[in-house]
Amino acid sequence: MIAADKPIRAADAKLLHVDAEGSVHHGLRTGLVKLLHRGDVVVANDAATLPASLHGVHERTGAPIEVRLAGRATSGMNTFVAVVFGAGDYRTRTEDRQLPPILVEGDVLALGPLQAVVVSLLEHPRLVSLRFTAPMAALWEGIAHHGRPIQYAHIGQKLELWDVWTAIAGPPVAYEAPSAGFALDWRTVAAMRDKGVKFATLTHAAGISSTGDPALDARLPFDEPYFIPETTAVAIDTARTANRRVVAIGTTVVRALEHAGRDGVIASGPGMANQRIGAADTLRIVDAIVSGTHEAGTSHHELLRAFVDDTTLRRADAELEARAYRTHEFGDSIFMERSLTRQVGMRSTGSWRRGGTAHYVERALAQVGGK
Repeated sequence: MIAADKPIRAADAKLLHVDAEGSVHHGLRTGLVKLLHRGDVVVANDAATLPASLHGVHERTGAPIEVRLAGRATSGMNTFVAVVFGAGDYRTRTEDRQLPPILVEGDVLALGPLQAVVVSLLEHPRLVSLRFTAPMAALWEGIAHHGRPIQYAHIGQKLELWDVWTAIAGPPVAYEAPSAGFALDWRTVAAMRDKGVKFATLTHAAGISSTGDPALDARLPFDEPYFIPETTAVAIDTARTANRRVVAIGTTVVRALEHAGRDGVIASGPGMANQRIGAADTLRIVDAIVSGTHEAGTSHHELLRAFVDDTTLRRADAELEARAYRTHEFGDSIFMERSLTRQVGMRSTGSWRRGGTAHYVERALAQVGGK
């Protein structure tokens, strides 16, 4: 596979289809709706992406730093988990980036108009809990004006915020783009409706995909909060009762739905996806996934092992490589159905729900922030 190096939604984007029998088919992403069945429910992540990269100075040493926000800490609305880099920017691969100065509790980081205090180190010298000193309104204003989208070296041009927002972007709670959603546009959603496919959303605070440090990357994905609206829970219950498929747009949706449905029924409202999904896991809710193409060894690729056996996945990987599929967030896509050998027997029906939707920014920030 080759890295997609431009922030565009290519009209000729490819789609690899792995069906439930393990056969591999090639097509265009514009043909996605043809692979869906009447009565299916397609669930996408409507989180908008924050400008979560903040450059500044480590005040104690005067050294330049970059802070990449990676999640909300549970200790307060203005407290975040963050990965800290030394001097440099996205033009250098993350694994080649300079280390930050040695960080200690109480260090102050000057990040443009904002100040953040290191609350604690999180079992790694580059992973910290940061508390911003500004009140919430000023904090979000400072992030909006000073922050940039998190970016990696395979993209040559500087990303703008609109480059990392999907067509359905809503509450701004993701730290990197829920990029599987780039496969969607409103024409595709309308075509789903015309075919009798139900489209629903949830909000999942997608975290960072790489830190450049093998030890830290082994801990990915971090715990990520989500919110499932009542209407989405109802749509999933209806589909499952009718023995129809639940199709997840992206790994974040799989994590949220499998966490919320770990007892076999979907719980609406807020939750915290704190599990890693892989070959040892049995999927209880999701029947198929639309995802970007991912390299072996990443947590995204590991999650696909819950859908198919390793032989099938290796065959799919070989086809992606042989046909020069593009990888990373602006690349091509894969549509993978859960194999017949990994499907569970009788489905549970019914539901347990609480709460309603969350479409206003502050409410979404509170709920998806785990508060």
